[in-house]
Amino acid sequence: MPSHISPSTACSEYELWRKGYGVIQHTETTCERVQHLAAHLVAKGLQPDSATVYRKLADLDRLTSAGMWLVVHMTYANRVDTSGAPLAPTDFKSTPEGHTGGALNMVPAYAAYMALNNLTGQTRSWLMGQGHCVAAIDALNVLTGNLLPEQHKRYTGTEGLSRMVADFYSYQQKPDGSVAAPLGSHVNPYTAGGIIEGGYLGFAELQYAHMPLPGESLVAFLSDGAAEEQRGSDWIPRWWRAADCGLVTPVMIANGRRIEQRTELGTREGLERFEARLEALGFEPFRFDGRDPAAFVCALAEMENTLQQRSEEALAGALGYPVRMPYGIAETVKGFGFYGAGLNPAHNLPLPGNPRMDIRARELFQTHAHRLWVAPEELAQSVQRLKEHTEQSRPLERDHPLARRDPPDLVIPAIPDRADSVSPMQAVDDFFCALVAQNPNLRARVGNPDELASNRLTCVLENLKHRVNEPENDSESVHGNIITALNEEAVVSACLANKAGINLVASYEAFCVKMLGAIRQELIFTRHQKALGRPARWLGLPVIATSHTWENGKNEQSHQDTTFCESLLGEMNDVSRVLFPADYNSALAVLPSVFAKRGSISCMVIPKRNRPCVFDAQEAEALARSGALVVDEDTSGGEPILLIANGAYQLSEAIRACERLRDTSTSFRLVYIQEPGRFREPRDTLEAENCASEFERERLFPGRLHRRVALTHMRPEVFRGHMHPLFPDPAHSRVLGYINRGGTLNEAGMVFANGCSWGHALAACASVLDKPPGEWLSSAELAAVEGRGDPALITRGLC
Repeated sequence: MPSHISPSTACSEYELWRKGYGVIQHTETTCERVQHLAAHLVAKGLQPDSATVYRKLADLDRLTSAGMWLVVHMTYANRVDTSGAPLAPTDFKSTPEGHTGGALNMVPAYAAYMALNNLTGQTRSWLMGQGHCVAAIDALNVLTGNLLPEQHKRYTGTEGLSRMVADFYSYQQKPDGSVAAPLGSHVNPYTAGGIIEGGYLGFAELQYAHMPLPGESLVAFLSDGAAEEQRGSDWIPRWWRAADCGLVTPVMIANGRRIEQRTELGTREGLERFEARLEALGFEPFRFDGRDPAAFVCALAEMENTLQQRSEEALAGALGYPVRMPYGIAETVKGFGFYGAGLNPAHNLPLPGNPRMDIRARELFQTHAHRLWVAPEELAQSVQRLKEHTEQSRPLERDHPLARRDPPDLVIPAIPDRADSVSPMQAVDDFFCALVAQNPNLRARVGNPDELASNRLTCVLENLKHRVNEPENDSESVHGNIITALNEEAVVSACLANKAGINLVASYEAFCVKMLGAIRQELIFTRHQKALGRPARWLGLPVIATSHTWENGKNEQSHQDTTFCESLLGEMNDVSRVLFPADYNSALAVLPSVFAKRGSISCMVIPKRNRPCVFDAQEAEALARSGALVVDEDTSGGEPILLIANGAYQLSEAIRACERLRDTSTSFRLVYIQEPGRFREPRDTLEAENCASEFERERLFPGRLHRRVALTHMRPEVFRGHMHPLFPDPAHSRVLGYINRGGTLNEAGMVFANGCSWGHALAACASVLDKPPGEWLSSAELAAVEGRGDPALITRGLC
């Protein structure tokens, strides 16, 4: 202890903290850990003396109590009275709303994170899986001035606090229909430091290990309810490596309740089973008092120090993988600190009635809120001592490293085009391997549920290798960059989390559907960031749906599903691209924009089987720029019929149909659509910037050609709905696509079964032209198309 600090001063500061504040009390175990922490911080030169540490922990108690006070006001009140005076009935909301219990539990956790940053002089990153607890984050951010511009402008000062509680769940809208208040029910881009919404429980657990880079530290707040979600969080020790991962400190808030009943972890036996399971999977779990912010500080510091030591040992070769990962379990009751703690109503509205109309509820609110109140002058002093960002030369928590991801621009490799029949997936393999090689400072991640080699990514597999703890062949490595597990959510989350690097996800199209929740959560958050004028800066992520519907007939109909691309086509096109490269050259030409376009996820539906190169390099570049291209045209026989193809196999069928049209001197124009979203009716101004202009649409799809037939990879209703501007005359247009028919078939059989063959296309042409199909089809071919003849007459030589 420095000589200028007397033992009596340290003792008095310790006793000030030791007696707690309001509902916050400290157990003997926590007291011992706090004394050890204080000694450690002083020994490391991070704090001048133990008295300062104890004073700041006392300040932390007051900040925590004030945060809980503000949270319950956000649920129930239209205004605050910082003097602590009781509120009048009209000061309460007519319709209170909030995820109050979980938010109350998060206040000591997030306050402790802020205090630890102060005590160590380091701003860590944070992540919260239970996004509905955002009131805790917003409350503490406002009290400490850790705000983004929109909230700072609206919520600063006492009047700002009242405006904030009134805004919470106010449902007010701007004239354009968007939310008026810079506040939401979940983490959103207004939330200072927020990086995921957390609306889908379980995905933070899958992502946190892949987020920080070496030298960074991440605190991950997790939900005990999410422990009942999909597996994947179990495997964090399987993926974490000191060489390319930063420190991670996961903390589960174990409050024991879902919305209307206990969780499995809400029982002693369930919690013990969970701990045993964690231990078996390579974690090192330990419990602490989740009601006490000082216990959180000690737990976070101890976990981080432990992992730091093990990281150094692993880098030195003294410790093998998997490294045991510390895992904190904060034991608490839902809604601790307020009336109704531990009961089912604590999740949402803990009081037995609405304080605006119910006297007893109002009295309960006043009584329990008063226990949380902190005098403004005392709170201001505590906040001041817990900030010190300028003195410590560190960023505000809103600016933590993960919230400011901005990797350097890519060096794009030059890959020659090809003219032979080759798998379009070979272009992905060639390009991605070269991209990783030319950008060695960007961490590479490949998300792979299974079968990279089968999906033609042999170079990726050879160079990047599966990440395993005990390699058994040349395609595996302890430090591999390929995250492989038969769990689509886990592997896509590894890439969604790697916002500092280069990513690639590839899976069977039918199984990509299991990734939709994680991808959609990312797209929503990213789109909101863009709408606020703070667009995400992470590099584009391709999610490749290969072994797709039309070439996966041998595996029964479970493997034949176009839902993934259809769903992503429904998202906003400026952040969610859906692409259908038809050959090697078109895939190669569009990949640079896929990776270089920041803050976007691209669904790429790509065949893995060999396909003829329809487009040369120049045509492929034009297709990548415009999203569509005129493939063939013959205007010698009057007004042309417009054929539209979308998808590699659909393009082949359309080309064959055009050969018959040409043979019979029937005029046609064939246009291939590689990026359908470019030709939709834009839904807002941001999407309009990524949609084709009227001039471009007219150039490719002239209005005078109102008789149209389209063949699409997707279900026809979905394609027609999104592309309705391309079908101005529904009576004279037909769309052929996947109609949920399949089974154990080859590619030609799939095409025929779904009425998408060249023969079916010609029958559709006859229908829209009001001509007999016999002009282009023989009687035997027509019988096959109409289901009366031999399909082999149509399928022979197809695909």
